[in-house]
Amino acid sequence: MARVLITVRLPEGASLESAMSALGLEEDEVDTGYGLVPVDPGGGLYALRVSESAGRRVGGDGAAGPHADPPIEPFGPPR
Repeated sequence: MARVLITVRLPEGASLESAMSALGLEEDEVDTGYGLVPVDPGGGLYALRVSESAGRRVGGDGAAGPHADPPIEPFGPPR
């Protein structure tokens, strides 16, 4: 399943569970291994990796996105 990133404003100290609840997301729609990443925790901005369909659904509901999330891999031969 393809995943995308969304950013969301939540209260400082938010948890993955509170983000999922606030956005109405189910566990199978969220990359729980990625978790809730604080982008600007003082400003309440967090990133979350979700399924494409969930990203489109919550994209205007207190969240921004979806944003692309391409894999990052080394360039060139290993040294």
